[in-house]
Amino acid sequence: MGSVEKAEASGAPVITGAPGTFAWSVLAERHPALIRQVRDAFPYPPGQQRALDALQEETAHGLIQPLPPGAADGARWAAWGSGHIGRSWFEVPFLWAESYFYRRLLEAVGYFGPGAWQGVDPFAPFKRAELNGSAVEGELAALDEVARLPLAEQDHALLGAALWGNRADLGFLISAGDPGTAGTHVVADDSALFWRHLADASPATVYLVADNAGRELIPDLVLLDHLLTTGRAARAVLHVKPTPYYVSDATPADVLDCLRRMAEAPGRAAETATRLWSALTRGRLRLTAHPFSCAPLPYAAMPADLRTDLAAATVTVVKGDLNYRRLVGDNLWPATTPFATLTGYFPSPLLALRTLKCDVAVGLTPATLATLESDPTPWRTAGTHAVLHFRP
Repeated sequence: MGSVEKAEASGAPVITGAPGTFAWSVLAERHPALIRQVRDAFPYPPGQQRALDALQEETAHGLIQPLPPGAADGARWAAWGSGHIGRSWFEVPFLWAESYFYRRLLEAVGYFGPGAWQGVDPFAPFKRAELNGSAVEGELAALDEVARLPLAEQDHALLGAALWGNRADLGFLISAGDPGTAGTHVVADDSALFWRHLADASPATVYLVADNAGRELIPDLVLLDHLLTTGRAARAVLHVKPTPYYVSDATPADVLDCLRRMAEAPGRAAETATRLWSALTRGRLRLTAHPFSCAPLPYAAMPADLRTDLAAATVTVVKGDLNYRRLVGDNLWPATTPFATLTGYFPSPLLALRTLKCDVAVGLTPATLATLESDPTPWRTAGTHAVLHFRP
């Protein structure tokens, strides 16, 4: 039974943009701010400017409109949006509304063409600015220090970097501001089970389903290099998005940008980039981008070809908040619902690395939940709490 059926059986409500909720703040505040940023980042001609303005007005006050006739993947989105088109953005399931917003944004700027703006990533300026920032420079320099640690400490540091790298989410930072490094808490940690699973399965094939580009993607690449270099993995597969999706989601172009940025740095970072480049050319690391990555659906609904691919993994590392919502279902589960109960459908052993940036929360012990609920901090949405869930 998939997460959707479990949600229906348990009565866990589907998350929508009801007034006063975190989902409402994303739809009503984050999305309009993003439209303004995209509009200002490019010299879009009048047609694209009008389309962006119309999308902003529609998301704030209007009803959901369909994609125009002949739009790329329009038939699929029409099927996925059955029952949602013509309603308020705040009434429909949040996962679908948030996903459809980004698809409509790409349509507004002419990403799918035809025309001069075809294939121009509207989020590229934000991704590149982050990639070239001082924070990335410092993080790359820190790899020299990590390389001098004992192996177990390297494991801990690099897995932790991949976990907390998920805080580098440009969409989240638009509305939340950078929460910095203070007050971060891991509230569920199955990392020891993950490392034991890799040791027992060696040599392994590790899949990593990426989330964001830039500051998050670099630690993901470094982790894959670490697993390949230490022999924990014989092969690795990196899943990214085939096109831009949410504001900072990683695409193949973003992977190349990260490798080039690492190669420009001195020391360990450049060495890591060289090894990863070689791993790609030799086939030890495979880069793939499945269309389902850009679907507003839970992973329980994944197509057969993706299921077959993921079934070949010794373990699949799934990154980020959106992927987590798709793993367990975008529902208001009781937070003590076991992670394994909701992800039993997944075709390979699974490690979820996620910083909490929305209302979905599962896999917590009653004692941990009681502690969190006694604190006024919005632990579900502030990006200051994280989980490492492993399901063999």
